[in-house]
Amino acid sequence: GGDIENPSYELVCTGTTGHYEVAEITYDPKLISYERLLEIFWQNIDPTNPVGQFADVGSHYRTAIFYSDPEQEQLAIASKQRLIQSGKFDKDIVTDILPAKPFFPAEEYHQGYYLKNRLHYNAYKHGSGRAAFIDRVWNK
Repeated sequence: GGDIENPSYELVCTGTTGHYEVAEITYDPKLISYERLLEIFWQNIDPTNPVGQFADVGSHYRTAIFYSDPEQEQLAIASKQRLIQSGKFDKDIVTDILPAKPFFPAEEYHQGYYLKNRLHYNAYKHGSGRAAFIDRVWNK
């Protein structure tokens, strides 16, 4: 998102850089479709929260889909429209669909955080309300 090249995680967390905290997904379309990835994305976020996600609040925690080409853009727009039309949410869907900018990986200690810090991550997942939200909204 932002315009600072290779910002540190700490700098992004100030919320002043314009960057989003995101995951970069590399996939093989022979194994999984872009449309399926979009479905999985929607089922793991709160698309109605304009200021963050669950316990994480700040502009860098907003949700967005970053597309790499016109086809991805159109598929993302269509998936968002289907979610809106589903009536699953009674608030506006605020997830942005934006052109991809350069991706800057977080520092090594933050890579695979859920694997390196299982106890902390699991406590966060449940304590933040994320797990209950996914269960309630998506019946998972």
